[in-house]
Amino acid sequence: MVKGRLQVVATPIGNIADLSERARAALADADVIAAEDTRHTGALLKALGITRPLVSLHEHNESRRAPALLARLSAGESIALVSDAGMPLLSDPGSLLVRQAVQAGIPVSVIPGPSAITAALAVAGLPAARFCFEGFLPAREGERRTALAAVAHEPRTLVFFEAPHRIAGTLGDMAAELGAGRRAVVARELTKAHETIYRGTLGELAQRAQQEENFARGEITIVVHGAAGDAPAVDELLLRRTVELLAKELPPARVAAIAAQLTGAPRSTAYALATRGAAPGRKRASPPPSEEEAP
Repeated sequence: MVKGRLQVVATPIGNIADLSERARAALADADVIAAEDTRHTGALLKALGITRPLVSLHEHNESRRAPALLARLSAGESIALVSDAGMPLLSDPGSLLVRQAVQAGIPVSVIPGPSAITAALAVAGLPAARFCFEGFLPAREGERRTALAAVAHEPRTLVFFEAPHRIAGTLGDMAAELGAGRRAVVARELTKAHETIYRGTLGELAQRAQQEENFARGEITIVVHGAAGDAPAVDELLLRRTVELLAKELPPARVAAIAAQLTGAPRSTAYALATRGAAPGRKRASPPPSEEEAP
């Protein structure tokens, strides 16, 4: 039996003129198009003058839909896999279908094209030879801060996606966890009519996000400079004394955030110190002196 082919097709992230001729031909020739959102892809096909059958394939139904699509591929059909924008599988569905197609010996090919990741890196003006794509951060603040703390010392340039309604909070958390002085770029609505590139430190960008209404509109990609290998040493004695004083009046999370800004220490380090003592608002005993401090 002749097997079909699964084609992973990149689609525009904003400007329809960025669709390649190969991608246009693949969409026009496919027996069926597996789309993240059939309404979104339907609008794209209409603009291109293409009429093809569509089937939805997203994070909530991929495991259920994959067997039927594999059966169609095994029967010799050609399927084009697309996401709402850019390259499928990059923070988008499709990985399960591709993996199962490979395991079944079905040919899988790619038609590359637009990507918000590479587009943002290209205009950021930050090191792009080596980078780390982190996708979307967790929506909850505590989980988001934990995820950021895990990459705080990553030397490669960091790339994130973020939803507009969370951008202000995320930039604030980035300033606290990665350092307010870290250089970064926020790329909004790339390739679209209202494309905007915001540049500055994480502290400056966090402040702008709080003040400018347009900051929280459209599709957003964040590019952050990697951690410097020669970060200045933290005055540990100053850090401990700062944490001790703040802990008399504030809960550990606030203590850590403020102490990190005042001393330049990682927030995670300040938080660990803050949670070793007494409950917030109560005087706690001073930590035992180190050998260097002992008389």
